[in-house]
Amino acid sequence: LLFVLGTVSCTLFLAVNSLYSASDDVIELTPTNFNREVIQSENLWLVEFYAPWCGHCQRLTPEWKKAATALKGVVKVGAVDADKHQSLGGQYGVRGFPTIKIFGANKNKAEDYQGGRTSDAIVDAALSALRSLVKDRLSGRSGGYSSGKQSRESGGGDKRDVIELTDDSFDKNVINSDDVWMVEFYAPWCGHCKNLEPEWAAAATEVKEQTKGKVKLAAVDATVNQMLAGRYEIRGFPTIKIFQKGEDPIDYDGGRTRSDIVSRALDLFSDNAPPPELLEIISEDVLKNTCDAHQLCIISVLPHILDTGASGRNSYLDVMLKMAEKYKKKMWGWLWTEAGAQSDLESSLGIGGFGYPAMAAINARKMKFALLKGSFSEQGINEFLRELSVGRGSTAPVAGGAFPKIHSVEPWDGKDGELPVEDDIDLSDVDLDDWDKDEL
Repeated sequence: LLFVLGTVSCTLFLAVNSLYSASDDVIELTPTNFNREVIQSENLWLVEFYAPWCGHCQRLTPEWKKAATALKGVVKVGAVDADKHQSLGGQYGVRGFPTIKIFGANKNKAEDYQGGRTSDAIVDAALSALRSLVKDRLSGRSGGYSSGKQSRESGGGDKRDVIELTDDSFDKNVINSDDVWMVEFYAPWCGHCKNLEPEWAAAATEVKEQTKGKVKLAAVDATVNQMLAGRYEIRGFPTIKIFQKGEDPIDYDGGRTRSDIVSRALDLFSDNAPPPELLEIISEDVLKNTCDAHQLCIISVLPHILDTGASGRNSYLDVMLKMAEKYKKKMWGWLWTEAGAQSDLESSLGIGGFGYPAMAAINARKMKFALLKGSFSEQGINEFLRELSVGRGSTAPVAGGAFPKIHSVEPWDGKDGELPVEDDIDLSDVDLDDWDKDEL
């Protein structure tokens, strides 16, 4: 059976340690060394993005190692634990494991490897890519890639996405802003600042897109804006500080590659983001829009309002809101419905047989789900979600391979339920004396 990338990917399996070690010919890549090893390299690279818990990745490992040994000194072969380094996986659009990318002449346009997962197939693809790269160089089509820095300046980011701040504009833009600011204090003559500039510009563009402008990257010429340099005790260049509303600025002491900067910016974004909305499934759009937009959507089926009243239902919703806050960094979607309101959905998830409340976590891309087996409480749900977040937990396919019909319903009005009003029966003209006594 030939597994082709993109048609097979892993779901939630048992977590294990890294699949590669220093003794392998596979080079372990991280946000710290990726830029130096791959982007600024003249070499052709094959890079596997994997998750240690992924069964397909585990089966690929011996073939990947064998290919790396065969290609040693000819083509570089690397691996990224994209479960651990999610920012790096996200940077290259990794949506399933394993994903293999070929970094050729233009490192900004990595190609997806679509071949087989045997060492022979991998080596063949590497040599084919290498042949194309050499022929391009021979014909003068090198992609203008004499160095990683040069390429990033031309295509990796837009300097206009770095906001230039001055003594006059700093306070009104940064202080008391609801957004998070990462500010580089630089000197035009500083060599390290010049090296950072293309990385900062590339990161600014990516961060702007991924946080929708909620984290901003800025720069201050500290040789001109000496009031700011004095206020923040800038002693060396470049110095990067993080400003968040209501807090004292803190020093950024992470790496200075684009991926390092983006990773920290995304952490800051998720730390400051509000918890996701908790939406009632009142239409098909609510379900599809939420589940399609998130890696997982967490759906609770709560007891009928007549069984709990408003206070009981709100207590369940409060538990969900607390969990949504706790796991907001995961950027999952959160939904709920009343028992019986979406019976087809319940059936497709195997909910209902063991009572309410119930909870399912659905991966809409793979149409797989996991069910909460423990108690519907902070402790029980936390344990369930923690297992999911590290790749554990048993999953099953959604019945039918797609979401079932979703019924449009009126949203809950926040009140206690009312029993349906029964029609009064008028017995005034019924003469009970005429009835057969045996029938009474």
